[in-house]
Parts: sequence; C-alpha cells; structure tokens
Amino acid sequence: MNQVYLDLVLNAIIEQYRSEKVFYEEILGADEASWLAFKQGEYTFSAETNQKIKNLFSDYEWMLSQKVIRQAILFPEKRHTAVAEYREMKTIVARKWIASGVAEVSLIPHKNGEKQTARDFIDLRVSIDYQTWGYNDILSFRLPAHMQSQIETAQKQTALLDWVNENLTEAYTSS
Repeated sequence: MNQVYLDLVLNAIIEQYRSEKVFYEEILGADEASWLAFKQGEYTFSAETNQKIKNLFSDYEWMLSQKVIRQAILFPEKRHTAVAEYREMKTIVARKWIASGVAEVSLIPHKNGEKQTARDFIDLRVSIDYQTWGYNDILSFRLPAHMQSQIETAQKQTALLDWVNENLTEAYTSS
C-alpha cells in the first residue's frame, strides 16, 4: 500500500468522521482486524468497499490526490509533507476558481439532528457547475465552527467569496 495514499485517506477520514473506527464500522461495515490489515497492505477490500473509500473525495479531489501521490513518488522528499501539500493545493485551486469568477461558494448545513458544539465544524464547498449533471467540480473544506461567525457576517455572495479568497488557506491548512 502506498503510504501517501493511506495518509491522504486517513486525513479525509479524520476530517469527515473524526474517527477511523466510525468510518470502518459504520461506512465500510468492516471490523478492526480487517481495517488494520488493510492499512498494513495485507488485506484488500472488495471493489464496492474501495469505492466507499474513494467517496471520501469528490472527483476533483480524487484527481488532485493522485497528482500529490505522483509527486511524492517522483520526489521522495515530498512524502512527509504530502497531506499538507494536498490541503494547500485544494485552497490554491479554490482561490483560482473564485478569482476567475466561475466558482460558487456555499456553506453546507449540518444534517438534521446534528448538534453543534464548540468542537464542531462547518462545511464550505467551492464548486464549478458545468450545467451537465454529474460533471461539477467540487472542493470541500471542513473548518472549525468558530469561523462560522466570520463567514456569516459575509451576507452577500461577493463578501463570502472575498472571505474565502482572503482566509481559506490559513483557516484550512492550520486546522
């Protein structure tokens, strides 16, 4: 198993589910032994289960992760910083999309029944809509909940775009 791939997957799991256990039990339907064997490269999940792992990423994020993995293969010194580079590249791409005027930025509301606490997060999505179903490019960012007040003060879409352009890199890469 490629260690950079595993690092990116684990980062996405912690970002989205806060716990590997929640992910492998509730999403994959796997037990701890299978999960640990998978992480060690000693076990291969079914194609369906591997698709659930890939679904941690949007199509665009998956493509970006593959580029980061390739860079780490070509430049071994990047292996230790691959996750940070992936996170930074997501913010760079999002800012470029926004600067070009083609991106939409939105806050994704919490699911019904989820309680928000000081340790919770907010989800910010930057996307490009090509007006063809299933072909949108999406970058998702989970940010600390305390930033919601900053974002909510940006009442207009342009103000939200400005906030993302000015604050997203620091907010996302430092969390």
